[in-house]
Amino acid sequence: MLDYVQAVVDRFSQAANAEQANKMARYMKNNFSFFGIKTPLRTTITKEITQQYGTPDYQNLAAIVQSLYKQPQRELHYYALDLVWQIRKQWKEDLISLLEEMVIQKSWWDTVDMIASKLIGAYFSNFPTSREAYIHQWIASDSLWLQRTALLFQLKYKEKTDVKLLAFCIERVMTSQAFFIQKAIGWALREYAKTDQDWVKQFVLQHPLTPLSKREALKHISSK
Repeated sequence: MLDYVQAVVDRFSQAANAEQANKMARYMKNNFSFFGIKTPLRTTITKEITQQYGTPDYQNLAAIVQSLYKQPQRELHYYALDLVWQIRKQWKEDLISLLEEMVIQKSWWDTVDMIASKLIGAYFSNFPTSREAYIHQWIASDSLWLQRTALLFQLKYKEKTDVKLLAFCIERVMTSQAFFIQKAIGWALREYAKTDQDWVKQFVLQHPLTPLSKREALKHISSK
């Protein structure tokens, strides 16, 4: 397992670009270090590693992800997310503990949004029994990133969206002053408007949303 992690770190290190790394760090408000590897090259490197080493077994996933998250370079955190998705056919119900840990560790919108809408969204589709309990817990927490996750995990659900749960989450945090929460409220509503525009318009009409959330929610809805 440690050999695998070291091989990943070494391969990414070989592709480092200092100039690009500085640009990427500035874009992320200097919250993280970067190797300076853009997405197309990162995808190629990921495929090369998979071809050479295969994909890890589920039993080793948590240890690998945690080791990658301890590294300072952001691309290794992205790789950890990609790895979880790669072995999605192996997922078990206890994965939620690791996913929650990934949300609250090294948190920023770039990883949290992917974890929420892709990984956790798919997880709760596969294992729905504990969904409401976790979402209620997250939306009531002091972590804005867990709250954002609760708002965004249904982004790709379309007609399968649990609108009662979505409404509950929005109502729980709609007075928050946090930009990332207000933006997430608008994003969740805007995305669901593609499925049920009338529901979104009615919800916005009936709730005192902030101007940011309201503007985002109605972004693609005609005023007519």
